[in-house]
Amino acid sequence: MDSSFLRFSSITKKIWMACLGLFLMMFLLVHLGINLCLLRDDGGKWFSAAAHFMGTNYIVKVFEVVLFGGFILHILLGIILQMQNWLARPVRYNITNRTTTPFLSKYMIYTGGIVLFFLILHMMNFYFIKIGWVANSNFHADGEPDFYTIANQLFKIPLYDVLYIFFFIVLGFHLNHAFQAACQTLGIQHPTYNLCVLRFGLVYAIVVPLGFILIPLYIYFIR
Repeated sequence: MDSSFLRFSSITKKIWMACLGLFLMMFLLVHLGINLCLLRDDGGKWFSAAAHFMGTNYIVKVFEVVLFGGFILHILLGIILQMQNWLARPVRYNITNRTTTPFLSKYMIYTGGIVLFFLILHMMNFYFIKIGWVANSNFHADGEPDFYTIANQLFKIPLYDVLYIFFFIVLGFHLNHAFQAACQTLGIQHPTYNLCVLRFGLVYAIVVPLGFILIPLYIYFIR
């Protein structure tokens, strides 16, 4: 608790968290673009090519380290800020419905926890296979994991599909408030374009999760 990291002011932590959150939102678009290749009826050529590029390109490997660092720091800052909020108000109000706090902001730590849980599950099914921490029998002749086959097998499992869809619904709620909060923290507020920011965040929080949700539905019901 004596580290300089914990002694950063709350606004400094919020600025870092906002910047990291926007960075992760941009990565989510890249990840969606690659995953949508699963919908092509080409035997996995596009998806496998994209997975090969992401797994072998040295620039991507450096970005991968930055990405994981961003995830970890974003999670830590979220936990620390929430704990500081709880400690600042150890006694809850007797009347809980009289508050101007946005509804979703009160539950960001919980939606974030659900996102973290699924992120770990997702990594076990993909990234941990790539680095050899989790065993799997689906590999290409060159020794690379066959993520196309792995993904199709997973999305044929009803329980996994339900968890996957539930996660992205929760993520949508998380993203909707997170984008608004990040813009507020970074001072991106003005009566002229506040409505545009609000609408963009809402569209992003709906379209991106729906894009991910479309994949298991297509594979399970159509392929």
